[in-house]
Amino acid sequence: MGEEDVAAISTLLHLAAVADDHRPLGEHQWLDLVQGGRRGFAGFVAWEPGHSHPVGYAQVSRGESNGTWAVEVVVDPHHRDATSTVGSDLLRAALDEVGRAGGGHVHLWVAKPTPHHDEMAAANGLSKGRDLYQMRRPLPVAGEAADLATRPFRPGQDEEAWLEVNNRAFAWHPEQGGWDLTTIQRREREPWFDPDGFLLHEEEGRLAGFCWTKVHSDLSPPIGEIYVIAVDPDFQGRGLGRRLVLAGLDWLARAGLDLAMLYVDASNEPAVALYRNLGFTVDHTDRAYVGDIPPRRPR
Repeated sequence: MGEEDVAAISTLLHLAAVADDHRPLGEHQWLDLVQGGRRGFAGFVAWEPGHSHPVGYAQVSRGESNGTWAVEVVVDPHHRDATSTVGSDLLRAALDEVGRAGGGHVHLWVAKPTPHHDEMAAANGLSKGRDLYQMRRPLPVAGEAADLATRPFRPGQDEEAWLEVNNRAFAWHPEQGGWDLTTIQRREREPWFDPDGFLLHEEEGRLAGFCWTKVHSDLSPPIGEIYVIAVDPDFQGRGLGRRLVLAGLDWLARAGLDLAMLYVDASNEPAVALYRNLGFTVDHTDRAYVGDIPPRRPR
């Protein structure tokens, strides 16, 4: 992916975001695109005669810790008619690349899935897997104060302690678990990173939990996100999760945001119940289609 390709794809992603009211490419995939060069990344750009812009894009990114492949497909809003094969062709190319790279377990993420996506995935040997809710609520939170002592994250000092808590709390998670120093440093280089909104809570001389917020200033209106939140397993069962969410929402409200969002696995019933109790409602569902791709010999 050269600079011209990245620029053209960035324009395509913007058009898709406006049409779908949802940014394509997850955080991990976006970083792979704009920072580039990581082993296990491939991008596919689709062009059609008579068009000076790409009509679609597919991306393959190998997981940094567990070897699972993430695949995303984005089609230009003007090329999504019922007869178009752009999405299917791109998905087939992406899965072929996974096979040539040794095969493995694949997650195809789709925001706001439709029956068309179900059919496209099934035609390529993938089945429905995880559903992810994006939940939202207005700010500020009335009637429940944020009463937890927190401090801002200190870049260059807090990474190791944070990584230990994050990886313990998310040992089961295919995307958030197994981070290393390089992973978090990549986030710190992003324009949206603000250590003041990265809240740490300490008890007994240790990091007990955190609420990392993110502001999507490019959206209209801007939206604040509870980006990552976790409690160290040694401190779970004390009600810290709810208090950390409230601390994050309070910080976002004081930063001038009127709306907050977060993502949560639909199957995580305790977390979904907590967020509903805090006034969040489901805005839409993202879906992972999954499958195992066998190794394929080069042609």
